[in-house]
Amino acid sequence: MDKELKTICGDAIEELKKIPDKSIRLIATDPPYNLNKNYGNNQDKLKFDEYLDFSRQWLTEAKRVLTDDGTMYVFMGMRYISYIYTILEQDLGMTFNSWITWYYTQGIGKTKGFSPRHDDILMFTKNPKKFVFHLDDVRVPQKYYRSVNNMRGANPGNVWEFSHMHYCNKNRKQHPTQKPEGLFERMILASSDPGDTVLDPFVGSGTALRVCQQTDRNGIGIDINPDYIDMTKERLSEKFDGFDSIDERMKRVPNDLNDPQIREEYIKNHVKWFLKNHPDAIGEFMQEVRDKYEPKMKESGQMSLFDLYGPELATVANS
Repeated sequence: MDKELKTICGDAIEELKKIPDKSIRLIATDPPYNLNKNYGNNQDKLKFDEYLDFSRQWLTEAKRVLTDDGTMYVFMGMRYISYIYTILEQDLGMTFNSWITWYYTQGIGKTKGFSPRHDDILMFTKNPKKFVFHLDDVRVPQKYYRSVNNMRGANPGNVWEFSHMHYCNKNRKQHPTQKPEGLFERMILASSDPGDTVLDPFVGSGTALRVCQQTDRNGIGIDINPDYIDMTKERLSEKFDGFDSIDERMKRVPNDLNDPQIREEYIKNHVKWFLKNHPDAIGEFMQEVRDKYEPKMKESGQMSLFDLYGPELATVANS
């Protein structure tokens, strides 16, 4: 599938005005939180009313460009999230769907008060009932296999645990607020179809477009800093070895896979269902399969399953 990945250097509000009405299926973005972050050629430091006015303007344009069945995910810090919620619901008449908490284990340390360990993401839809949501594409493996459960997995819930983008991560870029690809993977898979156009008006290091590139979506990324546009273009040219973050539950092997036929079917499907974009995690998954079921697999003659997932992991994951 041909994908169009477009980067635009410019002011988000002005560039949004150039995008046609109802042409974007999904907006997933991490706007400035107004916390005095240094973004190179601009400082994230507006007066309170100025920041709300800025937010209202770009959100108004964002709603305009969304399709009638479109969805918007907006990252936001604690100080302003209630105001952003009010703008989306009360001022713009959008429909609240989910308040997602991104939990991470490491972050800023405080000695007076409790150290923050989460960011929040607001999910709003343009229509209260008719909007794209592919639950099967974002399910997580069950903890226990039961015939009454959906083998395809469970709803991931609204608390998402992904590691922060540590500076030692090989995919870490020179951007102060880079977000893990796993977060955008879940939003994009859930709320768009292959071939749809996804917009990030504050593209930063290019995470949204990188995920679009690997999931057959078209993408538009806007940023006022030309260095970040160059960073995004460079990132899109890099070799893909799997997304830089994963919900650890995706590697989970359900307990009680005792029926040999069900066990074999599940192991093969797990790789396609949960690890398609994470070939580097298949080895850990198969090691847990071995730890839990090796004696039973020897009895049932299923040890050849381990031979399936060797050097050609990426091919297997996408088959």
